[in-house]
Amino acid sequence: MTFSIKRMYAIFQKDVRDLTKNMFITTTMLMPLLLALFYGRMDEVTIDMHYLIINLSFAAVGVFVQSAIIAEEKEKNTLRGLMLSPATLPEILGGKSLVTFVITVLTVLVCAYLTGYEPANYLIVGGAILISCFFYIALGTLMGLLTKSVVEASVVTLPVMFIFSFGSLFLTLIEEYPILTFIEYLPNVQLVELATEVEAGAMFSDLWSNFAIILAWIVVASLLTVVVYKKKEMDA
Repeated sequence: MTFSIKRMYAIFQKDVRDLTKNMFITTTMLMPLLLALFYGRMDEVTIDMHYLIINLSFAAVGVFVQSAIIAEEKEKNTLRGLMLSPATLPEILGGKSLVTFVITVLTVLVCAYLTGYEPANYLIVGGAILISCFFYIALGTLMGLLTKSVVEASVVTLPVMFIFSFGSLFLTLIEEYPILTFIEYLPNVQLVELATEVEAGAMFSDLWSNFAIILAWIVVASLLTVVVYKKKEMDA
């Protein structure tokens, strides 16, 4: 079965229409924007503050909105219809992920503008932010597939949002509690570390390990999503 841009775009258009009608989902996007507006009024916004908002945007939009879109399809039993249709896995998940990708990128850009964030190297930081989007959207898709309704998805994603938004705040506890060492390898922490190094003059060759860890998270999240999707498809 060949990949069809037309089918994927049709799924994208449908999700855009559905999203504009769901105020519960769309109002979630206001959280990082309001926080960015608040921080933007400060005299000095640190790199940690900038990325607290950026990572919150990823979690609140990339994870929650994506999981809610998938969970709503399951709740209405329309995801089963898509699975049984001629549309392929890349078309279905691609169309649904495209909506969240566009909204997430726009939210991050607006937040960065509100806080006055101007990275030392737009290309490196922009690339890191873009690939990070793929991880959060894959995670959101996985959460949506594992839940049965929008309400359930909103509850399940809360701890995920907390870990990937505020996880970097616990870095100071690692010396006292070595069990928390794993926090250093979270994609949100790697993104903050990468951005901090860029401000210090680091180039891509100095940051390959950060990119590698983020890409590893993307691969794992994507593989888990495909496995769960295939299982749901067989059950359908």
